[in-house]
Amino acid sequence: MLLSRVLPSNTTLLPTSSHARVAPLRYRHVPAGGGAITVPVRRRFAMTIRARDAAPVLDIEPQPLKLLDRRTKLKIAVIGFGNFGQFLARTFAAQGHEILAYSRTDYSDTARSLGVAFFDDQNDLCEQQPDVVLLSTSILSAEAVLRSLPIQRLRRSTLFVDVLSVKEFPRNLFLQLLPPDFDILCTHPMFGPDSGKHGWAGLPFAYDKVRIGDSDDRVERCRAFLEIFDREGCRMVEMSCAEHDETAAEIQFLTHTIGRVLAKLDLKSTPINTKGYETLLNLVQNTCSDSYELYNGLFIYNKNSTELIEKLNDALDTMKKELFERLHGIFRKQLFESSGRSSIDAGK
Repeated sequence: MLLSRVLPSNTTLLPTSSHARVAPLRYRHVPAGGGAITVPVRRRFAMTIRARDAAPVLDIEPQPLKLLDRRTKLKIAVIGFGNFGQFLARTFAAQGHEILAYSRTDYSDTARSLGVAFFDDQNDLCEQQPDVVLLSTSILSAEAVLRSLPIQRLRRSTLFVDVLSVKEFPRNLFLQLLPPDFDILCTHPMFGPDSGKHGWAGLPFAYDKVRIGDSDDRVERCRAFLEIFDREGCRMVEMSCAEHDETAAEIQFLTHTIGRVLAKLDLKSTPINTKGYETLLNLVQNTCSDSYELYNGLFIYNKNSTELIEKLNDALDTMKKELFERLHGIFRKQLFESSGRSSIDAGK
């Protein structure tokens, strides 16, 4: 008697994985009607019995690998696909993440060369339901771009990340404009296309988990995004947005200010350059290669920058005062010594 004749009518026979190992046949008695029949069985069935209206049978052994793959491979939407957005997207794509990009400028050819899907309409991009929305605009345009984004087309738990050079400003902007269900991660890669062109190993990456949901999938998604930079060897530094801005005013805004002040002097390379002078020339080149819009944003949107530039101005005034006082002292000494000698000579 066929096995199907003793099974319920709503039962489906499903083949197991083709990789399943087939065990030797054994036999057992199955009740049927008023008696019993003998059917062949194996220690591991070549078929799985499942009712049509039952829950799907899971392939238990590969499942953890599937979950791991789904969690670590993110769909990341890069909003602002300029020089820095492309720089990040290149590494994101190389690690196997799915990258979407939007920009007002048509970068479709560049995106194609990087394996990135380019969108010229924000609605179309948001309808792709990215796991992460990465804000990679200029500081000055960040608010306008975020306000124009059709966030109603995103999943309510979407993770928003920024990579701006200031941190309190985007933090407050996200908290103000994003619904409370959205996750927020403020980050700052302390490097760019020039300093990171040979790799990110050892370069600092600052971040603040401003608002991350408690569920395992949201915690895992945040971890997976941070792992992108960790895998590249970045020096991961978790700090508050306020602490970042206080520190960055000194190490970033000050550096850019000195470089741009030196650029005003129109310094030239000479045949007798010293190592120190070469450092100054490199500083001018590195800082001025970034847009003035970035420098202006560092000043306007970091409250610590105003105080720092006042301190810098005071320090310059102090140095000038010290120099002129010394110069005045030398002149006075030379003047009186010269006058004294003249009087002596006249007395002779």
